[in-house]
Amino acid sequence: MALRSPFSCVLWDLDGTLVDASDGILRRLGITLQRFGRPEITRAELAHWIGPPMFESFQVQLGMSPAEAAEALIYYRELALKDGYTTDVRLMPGMAELLHELHAAGVPQSIASSKPEVQVEALLDHFDLTPYFSAVVGAAADESTRSSKAEVVGEALRRLEAAGAPVDRAVLVGDRHHDIDGGAVHGVPVIFVRWGFSWPHEAEGAQASVDDVDQLRALLLREGLDA
Repeated sequence: MALRSPFSCVLWDLDGTLVDASDGILRRLGITLQRFGRPEITRAELAHWIGPPMFESFQVQLGMSPAEAAEALIYYRELALKDGYTTDVRLMPGMAELLHELHAAGVPQSIASSKPEVQVEALLDHFDLTPYFSAVVGAAADESTRSSKAEVVGEALRRLEAAGAPVDRAVLVGDRHHDIDGGAVHGVPVIFVRWGFSWPHEAEGAQASVDDVDQLRALLLREGLDA
């Protein structure tokens, strides 16, 4: 029996949901914070940094002014460019297969990430995932425009609709409260994945929470649904 989805399209967060880029992020943050005379962070503290826009995190986590945060962000992005955007990044187990299954079932998909769009595109190309997506949306290059999750989700919905995808029953899959808050602005429910970089309370407000890919698949693909 053919698999169908109860959702008209699926939007995906990237960091912590589809990929684990924590090793590279932690290393580059350590170099950046040393450069700006700030104490290094631990792996446990990465939950404060992975998910929100980096420009925002420099201000919220370190008390930097907008000007200081912009300077730190430029330095951090230069390190990322030298590293290569795909260095120290791995796919979350089972996610490529699920993306393939959704695509085969005719479900339109989009990335909706706070990571700069050029980096999102590089990662999707690296892991041969680009063909599965009808739209790929990340933050604007300067991360001061189209950086909030609500703005990213709104742009993803716009591009999906422009590509002819129905967006009336969209769902967002993510691992941070920013995903829940951003989806809510557009009336998009969120399936919260617990394998990312979140605190336990962040799932509050999600339509559902899952612990593994099998649980996620059961929500996104079902047998016997009307097309």
